Amino acid sequence: MQATATQTKANLETIMGAFAARIDSSAFATWIAPLKMELCQNCLKLVAQNQFTADYVKREYGEILKTIAADFSLDLNIAAGFVAAKVQSCANDNVVCAYVPNKRVQNTKQNGFDKFIACDENMFAIAACKKMALGNASFSQLFIYGASGAGKSMLLDCICDASEKHIVKMTGGQFVADFARSLREKTIFSFKDYCRNCDIFMMDDVCALAGKRASMDEFLQLVMDLKNAGKSIVLTANCAPNALNGFDRRVQSLFASGLVVDVVAPNAFVRRSMLVRSGVKSDVAEELSKSIAADGHLVDGVISKIKTYTELMGESVNMEIASRLLGDLLQKNKTPIAMVKAMCEKMSISYDEICGNSRARRLVRARQIMMAALKSATNLSLSEIGNVCGGRDHATVVYALNQIENQKGIDLMLNAEIDAMVKLCK
Repeated sequence: MQATATQTKANLETIMGAFAARIDSSAFATWIAPLKMELCQNCLKLVAQNQFTADYVKREYGEILKTIAADFSLDLNIAAGFVAAKVQSCANDNVVCAYVPNKRVQNTKQNGFDKFIACDENMFAIAACKKMALGNASFSQLFIYGASGAGKSMLLDCICDASEKHIVKMTGGQFVADFARSLREKTIFSFKDYCRNCDIFMMDDVCALAGKRASMDEFLQLVMDLKNAGKSIVLTANCAPNALNGFDRRVQSLFASGLVVDVVAPNAFVRRSMLVRSGVKSDVAEELSKSIAADGHLVDGVISKIKTYTELMGESVNMEIASRLLGDLLQKNKTPIAMVKAMCEKMSISYDEICGNSRARRLVRARQIMMAALKSATNLSLSEIGNVCGGRDHATVVYALNQIENQKGIDLMLNAEIDAMVKLCK
């Protein structure tokens, strides 16, 4: 009896080795290796943890698995549901461990989109989000992009507040961490089911997936499965799909296949409205809105500091107190990114284009002028200049500065352009 069991185990290991040799290593580790294998006379039975996995394995790998089984003179049967009586308990076994998502901070239901103060430029994005929340959008995928502090995460919260649909929401970093944890704890199939068992799937900051191949492959499969099932998807990033760094063209085109909308940073009117709504005096809010950078996170920090001061000191904040209290936040000097954005506006070029990979002549020239202006107006290192101009390396900046220097003597218009850009940086 023991010899027979040993022989059976050896045969199963041989067959599994044949599977591993014929199937991509990533796909094998994700889909084939976790399956339970049984030999019943002349039949090889592969048992998945759930019906979704069984159907997927049949659809994607059924033919090649049948061919390999036939090489061993075996029929193939792919079924769902482990047989509990034949499975030994194990701390990290697929049967006894179910994927449980890490606890998230749940938002209490508020007034939907009423909490989002919008400028005219963001009305289209808000309309798209409202349509998604109602569940009757003609588009199944919504991609929202914008600078940090523009309100992308708040829009996702607004959809959650306004929708009665079942929503699964996570950040890109949470997806990577939970995917790795499910592989480690052998609960990958439960993790797949958790992500797919929803009406709307949301991911905040897909940029966190850049460079993580296994997580990216899993997420792309998730997106395609959700779209095929008619589910809705909402993604956010800090730039448009075609400007994402660390993503190949296949991924960029998939992200761009739905509705792509941008959100702009809060302007002075929005910043003032945020401050007034939080209880700041109208005259103080008016002055502060002119001094605070166009960043929603920074405005939240100002509001928090004013509220805390009022609570602890027992006095309201006037402009004199605000100037002293917020000296670290009300910077008179522009940040490097603010300088680049100001130059982009002057040249009628979007910040995404400057940070993108396009080698169009007008964009290359604009980048070189910006780098030269930053070199003249700031004490930034060449690497820092490259970072704020789209993540360019040191050598690219050196080349750009040399090109500008060579053209200065023969192009008077170029000198005037650089002087104008330098003034914007001061």
